Amino acid sequence: PPEDGPALADHPAGGDLDVQPRLGPEPGSATATIVAFEDPSCPRCAAFERTTVPEIRENLTGPGRATFVLRTIPVVYPWGRPATHALEATYARDEAATWALAGHYFAEQDAFGTENVLDRTRAFLAAETGVDAEAVVADAEAEAYGDAVQLDRSAGEAADVDGTPTVFLFRDGRYRTRASGSVSYELIARALEL
Repeated sequence: PPEDGPALADHPAGGDLDVQPRLGPEPGSATATIVAFEDPSCPRCAAFERTTVPEIRENLTGPGRATFVLRTIPVVYPWGRPATHALEATYARDEAATWALAGHYFAEQDAFGTENVLDRTRAFLAAETGVDAEAVVADAEAEAYGDAVQLDRSAGEAADVDGTPTVFLFRDGRYRTRASGSVSYELIARALEL
């Protein structure tokens, strides 16, 4: 593995991680950092969230061995754009609600479309979280957190993300490798030597 890869902070995927939703320790403080670019409307991202992320939570972020950072970029279906804005508006209010909303998008993808994504987002947030669902939807409609959305888009472009999910793997503060598409837990653990 490349022990001399770019430092986490110098890699295009590794900037501004302190303002992103994360599982596990502060970015850069654990042995490994996993930066995942995902689209709420992407079926492969939903599969990654269903099969790989639970193992990451159980084996890596839960015990503090790794940090998992979520960066959302809308690249697949049009409803991913308002969903991404809703995620940023939710994150500005409550990180736990952000993870709940992202999980809802991935679990219920087939129920979402451009016409209903914000109505369904409002209903979910009102029923399942403590955030002000009306305010989140108003901010998403106004793209009030457009700078935060653009931060992830720009990072994805600079890191040559051309599909989702794309994960960037860092160990001991240095870039190791990236993987896209059907990313297994085994691939991540092996690349990170965890």
